[in-house]
Amino acid sequence: MYEAIHLLAILPFPNIDPVAFSIGPLKIHWYGLAYVAGILLGWFYACKLVDNDRLWPNDKAPLTRVHLDDFLIWITAGIVLGGRIGYVLFYDFPKYQQDPISVFQIWDGGMAFHGGLIGSTIAMFVFARRNGIPVWSMFDTIAAVAPIGIFFGRIANFINGELWGRLSDVPWAVVFPTGGLGARHPSQLYEAALEGVLLAAVIAILIFGFKALRKPGLVTGVFVAGYAVSRIIVEFVREPDRQVGYQFGTDWITRGMTLSVPMVALGLWAAARAIVAARKARH
Repeated sequence: MYEAIHLLAILPFPNIDPVAFSIGPLKIHWYGLAYVAGILLGWFYACKLVDNDRLWPNDKAPLTRVHLDDFLIWITAGIVLGGRIGYVLFYDFPKYQQDPISVFQIWDGGMAFHGGLIGSTIAMFVFARRNGIPVWSMFDTIAAVAPIGIFFGRIANFINGELWGRLSDVPWAVVFPTGGLGARHPSQLYEAALEGVLLAAVIAILIFGFKALRKPGLVTGVFVAGYAVSRIIVEFVREPDRQVGYQFGTDWITRGMTLSVPMVALGLWAAARAIVAARKARH
């Protein structure tokens, strides 16, 4: 009886070629296009934010469109280098140690959000200090637009048929080409919805409804904690990387959870610090 219900629940994986198009021998992957779309749309949204002086402390945006133009290269390098290095170190170091050349084959997937976060944070900090931009406001600007990039990245994960969820009989379970015969949670889409759409909506409400950018660090804190909580929730149905498995001898704690828990504390601290600092500034 269970097998019959399970079969009814199966949805075929959409047969989307990971290669969007080719130009001669050059293959353009959806994975790469997702990163480009996320970065460019994030840049466009960030420009709209810095154009609106009323959103910022003292009715003056602390950075300009010119700064954002210059920062495009910095953030791209931070995301790509940090994400790739993070994946290599956190998730599959033995494989890349045996085949170092594969480290550069990012079109096959293999990017770690936590590594990308570290890389982009370093890029933001150095860029802000070099250009006389308040660091927390720099963080807030990028945190406000980051869910856009996360959304496209998770959609690309789905198209690549990677990072799928655990076996399931829910009606929307999907049989992934690389996931065996069983139907699985489309956990990439869960993350796109929570870490992308929902988190972007919450941050937008805080910015435009509650002027959160006037409290430097608040948007950053909400983003960091919000992402971490969303990731931890999805990790309960996401299949852990085979080479990593579950952590601490359990059958439920994953590497993604252990990397996200400190982010919750860090995000809450940043948000609380911003609120306290704003109150002190008023008195």
